[in-house]
Amino acid sequence: MHILVIGVNHRTAPVEIRERFSIGPEEMEGVLGQLRETRSVLESVILSTCNRTEIYAVVDALHPGEQFLRLFLADLSGLDRADFTRYIYLHVNDAAIHHLFRVAAGLDSMVLGETQILGQVRDAFEHAQAAGNTGAVLNQLFRRAITGAKRGHTETEIGQHAVSVSYAAVELARKVFGSMRDKAVLLIGAGKMGELTATHLWNQGVSRVLVVNRTWERARELADRFSGEAYDWSALALALAEADIVISSTGAPGYVLHQDMVAKVCRRRRQRPLLLIDIAVPRDMDPAINGISDAFLYDIDDLREVVAQNLQERQRAAVRVEDILEEEISGFKQWYNMQEVIPLIRDLREKGMKVQRSVMESLMNKFPDLSERDRVVLHKHTMSIVNQLLRDPILQLKAMATEPEATFYLETVRRLFALGGADDSGTAVEQEVEAREGSVQEMPLGSMAAQQRLGSV
Repeated sequence: MHILVIGVNHRTAPVEIRERFSIGPEEMEGVLGQLRETRSVLESVILSTCNRTEIYAVVDALHPGEQFLRLFLADLSGLDRADFTRYIYLHVNDAAIHHLFRVAAGLDSMVLGETQILGQVRDAFEHAQAAGNTGAVLNQLFRRAITGAKRGHTETEIGQHAVSVSYAAVELARKVFGSMRDKAVLLIGAGKMGELTATHLWNQGVSRVLVVNRTWERARELADRFSGEAYDWSALALALAEADIVISSTGAPGYVLHQDMVAKVCRRRRQRPLLLIDIAVPRDMDPAINGISDAFLYDIDDLREVVAQNLQERQRAAVRVEDILEEEISGFKQWYNMQEVIPLIRDLREKGMKVQRSVMESLMNKFPDLSERDRVVLHKHTMSIVNQLLRDPILQLKAMATEPEATFYLETVRRLFALGGADDSGTAVEQEVEAREGSVQEMPLGSMAAQQRLGSV
């Protein structure tokens, strides 16, 4: 068996290409059904988000499985196969395992350490599982990846440092006020960034949202989204007096908040702090406001500096997250290698028993006059030889399953003993090649040398 992942993401393809690969909820069942009905694909999960579309699969034969998934994804996108290759990536076995763990933990995301992807990975897994596309391997792999991602976010601070301007504004508000309870936020202008910042503050528990805009209808529309209050532009000073947090993004050519207006408001606030966040370019707020006691003004550059510092903190935390993921990956690989060892040991025992049965049959033909007692003794001793020969290899196989190079070791044992491998179910040509490579000519027990040794017993 082999674990593969093939896909495109925000690093390998622009949005106009990624959207060609996107699989919506209404299409997902049919696509999973196609994979489920493909003999060479034993298990599968599809992860499709705005930034990536990936197929995780367990295949019985590496090269045929890889080729099928390439063609499958190419047909899904509708791209010319020559162009298709430029945008995709394919990871196999260890690389595929590491990739999933990093994706689930947000280490491969556009925003380092974001948590939304963890929910998307969980949903993709549960959908595939419910559809009957997963089995023991992907069930274990995805559960381990989800556990590792959860640990990464709870045991480190990777998600506690804002790395977007809008979230940075929320972080500043927390530093100034602590709790957002009973706080009012004033949104000056109806720009997207201001709206997004207000949304984050609303989600953090602010009690009121006030909106001032030059167009009353737009102010009313935006205020309704937060069950808030709309003010006419002429009532800006009145709204300012009601607010604890002010976010401005008007696009005006000059300042809309001046020092004297804010100073008057602050005097009436009786030393209650006023946080002003200016995310407009050109700036909406007079920098002289910073000289007012109890007024805290931050512009877009201040927020970007906070974002840059926080990104460095996330990058430091990501190192610790990688360590946590390695622990979970190690646990999965031990489990996975043991699944490989169990059938390998079974095949090794079966081959030993086959040799023993062949030897006994040959002996019975050559010495038909052996008594029942002699037959029992021969059977016992030939079985003992097989068991003693296999004892140490089996013990070593179990030990090797926990080592980093387990896959290489197990494949070496398969080849040494000419045992059936995971790729036996490949194409007809591959099966023939493997059969030829795996054929071992055994010395017939009826040869002169063998008869001489038997005669001397």
